[in-house]
Amino acid sequence: MRSIADDLTRAREEWHSTYRQLAVCPRLELRRRLIRLSVQVLFHPYWRGRPSQAWAALHGARHVRPAA
Repeated sequence: MRSIADDLTRAREEWHSTYRQLAVCPRLELRRRLIRLSVQVLFHPYWRGRPSQAWAALHGARHVRPAA
């Protein structure tokens, strides 16, 4: 298994931090930041070539084969 890229790790940490801030004080700028970070994490090159749970959720899991 390959290690997770540093920028992906940072984006995930920022995502969690932003989510906690949004829970305390809902603001539009935090929602926009959360969406931007979500896109950054979901479509990061690290995930290329292998279906992830996020990919399966977006596609209704109809293209994912169960592990043997």
